[in-house]
Amino acid sequence: MEAFLDARGRPRVVVTGMGMISPLGHSVQASWDSLINGRSGIGPITQFDSRDLPVHIAGEVKDFSPGDYMDFKEARRISRSSQFAIAAARMALADAGLPEPLPHGERAGVLVGTGAGGFDYADENLVKLRTKGFGRVSPFAMTGFLPNMASHHVSLLARALGPISTIAAACATSTQAIGEAIEFIRQGRADLMIAGGTEGLIHEAAIAGFAAMRALCITHNDSPEKASRPFDKNRDGFVLSEGAGIVVLERLDQAIERGARIYAEVMGHANSSDAFHVAVPDPEAAGAIRAMRWALADANVSTNEIDYINAHGTSTPLNDYTETLAIKRLFGERAYEIPVSSNKSVLGHAMGGTGAIEGIFSIYTMLHNLIAPTWNYDEPDPECDLDYVPNAPRPATVRTTLSNSFGLGGQNACLVLRKYEQK
Repeated sequence: MEAFLDARGRPRVVVTGMGMISPLGHSVQASWDSLINGRSGIGPITQFDSRDLPVHIAGEVKDFSPGDYMDFKEARRISRSSQFAIAAARMALADAGLPEPLPHGERAGVLVGTGAGGFDYADENLVKLRTKGFGRVSPFAMTGFLPNMASHHVSLLARALGPISTIAAACATSTQAIGEAIEFIRQGRADLMIAGGTEGLIHEAAIAGFAAMRALCITHNDSPEKASRPFDKNRDGFVLSEGAGIVVLERLDQAIERGARIYAEVMGHANSSDAFHVAVPDPEAAGAIRAMRWALADANVSTNEIDYINAHGTSTPLNDYTETLAIKRLFGERAYEIPVSSNKSVLGHAMGGTGAIEGIFSIYTMLHNLIAPTWNYDEPDPECDLDYVPNAPRPATVRTTLSNSFGLGGQNACLVLRKYEQK
């Protein structure tokens, strides 16, 4: 008889559907294939003229047609990040074998996060106001840029009438969103949650701002596929990208009752604050350690049970060093035995969408028993001395994974995921 409650008597929560739009592809499978084969999603910026900036590369979603996923008129009224969220949510619902609208909407909720919301939509209307006058401003200008709009649009298409919320925690956004979504199910407030994150931030103001912070890579404009180099000695900054990852979360008993395909179980989650600096991680890595330790405790999983760590791994000097330090301090000598890799080496950093995308890749790692490598790892850094699975996929038995996201503002979030094995 399947046990439907965890060790603390809470409903077990499983992943039954996944959807993704990323610079690597327009589906989970296409994105995974690119990741495993080292086909980088990073290239020259095409969404605006970057000639006056020091950075000319980004991880853009190529050939995205909103009309493939929604009414053309609706697409014009919403931001790029909301368009991505709708596309990924539709994929996730279809993957879960669920109809639109959901038949029991009052027991279904939505929690989709974003770092910046419809930043592009707000700027577009500001430009119209300044150049063409008030009469050209869209009546959807305000609703287009609000960060909760992605959750609204997903709730609308699914007719999800239960809890709805939005997380905005910079780079930790969608990892925390998935974690908070399982709490709605654990607390009995929903039986199903559509959760994840989205970002559409390839914009000149964002590139300029991050470049002014000296956070972006500026040395590989002519070889964009080599720009993101997590944990490599010669890394010099991250590459901004975009996209969305959405999962369908369900109570285990409900998923089994309806005959759903179950991909993985979300064992636990946690988030913490560095309370240190807006952009610099705590040099002692205390916040990251707390988030990882609390996530393991919430999952009732020991450090010895983690088979793989999907690292935040942004390719910035400070983040990669600090994350390495945190793993070593939490896992002790065992840290050197655990494969650690960063998807951002070919994905770039999709900000609010990153955590969910990497969580989905963590699930695929378990499903295929294949670890995606850290591409572009050419020269080891003596201060980053773990097993980063360099430059080639690695077959491995992976049952339990830890997925890390550490964001601006010292916001840290972690998920513990386990391959589902029916008993």
